[in-house]
Amino acid sequence: MKTLNRSTRNLLIGLGTVIAVVVIVSMIGLYALKPEPEVISGEVSASEYRVSNKVPGRLDTIYVKEGARVKEGDTIAYVSSPEVDAKMMQAKAARSAATAQSSKAKNGARQQQVEAAKDMWEKAKVGEEIAKKSYDRVQGLYEKQVVTAQKRDEVEAQYRAAVATASAARQQYEMALEGARAEDRMAAQALVAQATGAVTEVQSYIDSRYLLAPCNGEVVDIYPKRGELVGTGSPVMSILDMGDVWFTFSIREDLLKGMQVGSEVEVEIPALGKERYKAQVKQIKAMASYATWRATKMSGQYDVKSFDVKVVPTETIEGMRPGMTVLLK
Repeated sequence: MKTLNRSTRNLLIGLGTVIAVVVIVSMIGLYALKPEPEVISGEVSASEYRVSNKVPGRLDTIYVKEGARVKEGDTIAYVSSPEVDAKMMQAKAARSAATAQSSKAKNGARQQQVEAAKDMWEKAKVGEEIAKKSYDRVQGLYEKQVVTAQKRDEVEAQYRAAVATASAARQQYEMALEGARAEDRMAAQALVAQATGAVTEVQSYIDSRYLLAPCNGEVVDIYPKRGELVGTGSPVMSILDMGDVWFTFSIREDLLKGMQVGSEVEVEIPALGKERYKAQVKQIKAMASYATWRATKMSGQYDVKSFDVKVVPTETIEGMRPGMTVLLK
C-alpha cells in the first residue's frame, strides 16, 4: 500500500513538472513570437533659401561665415559691378537731356526769338503797305490808259506777294508767342518719364548688389570665394530657416491605418536620446510610381504604394538639426 502511494505521488510530481515546463515554454514562445511594433525611420527637414545676386559682378565682401545666425534683412554680402555704375551715369545723362527738352517745350521760344519774329512781321506789313500804294497808283494810270496791262499785272503780283509775306510773318510771330504745340509738350514729358524709369531701374540694380538675408536662420553653405565672378542668378550662399522645421517619412499604405491629416503622433530622435516628442500630421501625399512595392506572388498579395508623410512638431525641440534621423512607431 505504501509502495502504491509512493508511485502515485511520483507520478503526480512528474505530471506537475511537465505541466509547469509546458506553461513556461508556452509563455516564452508567446513572448518571443509577439510581433515587434513597426518602427518607421524618417528625417528632419527644414526650409532652405538660396541667396542669389541679381546682376553679374565680382563678389567683393562676405559679411558672414558658415554657421552664423542671421536675421531677415541683414546684409550678408556685396557684389561690385562697375558696369552698373556706368549705366547709372548714362541713365542720369539721358534724364537730364529729356528734362531740358521738356523745359524748352514748356517755356516756348526765347524772348529774343519772339522780338525777332515781331520785327519781321512789322517789316512785312510795311512792305505790304508800300506794295498796296504802288498797285493803287498803277491801277489808276491803267484805267486812264497811261500804262499797259502788263505793267499793271506785274505791280499786282508784287502786291499779292507782299500780302502773303506779311501773313506768313504774322503766323511766325503768333507761333513764337504760343510756344510748342501741346503734342510736343506731351512727347517731351513722356521722354522725361521714360528716362526717370531707366534711372529707377538701374538704381534697383545698384541696391541689389547688397545681398540681404531672406529670413531668420543659419548660414550653412557659402559657394563662391571672395573675389570670384558671379553671374546673374548664381547662388552665393544657403540659409536654413530653423523656424520652419518638419519630419519627412516614406510610409507604405498598409502602415497608414489610423494616420490621417491632423492626427497627433509621437516621435523619437535618437541623437537627442529616448525622449518622445509630440507632432502633428500635416500632409499625406502619394509618391511616384517608382516607390510602389510590387508583389512577387499572386495569392493574397497586391501592389502597395508608398506615401510621403509630412509631420510637424507641436513643441520646441532643443538641439534638433536638419538631417537627423527621426523614428515613428
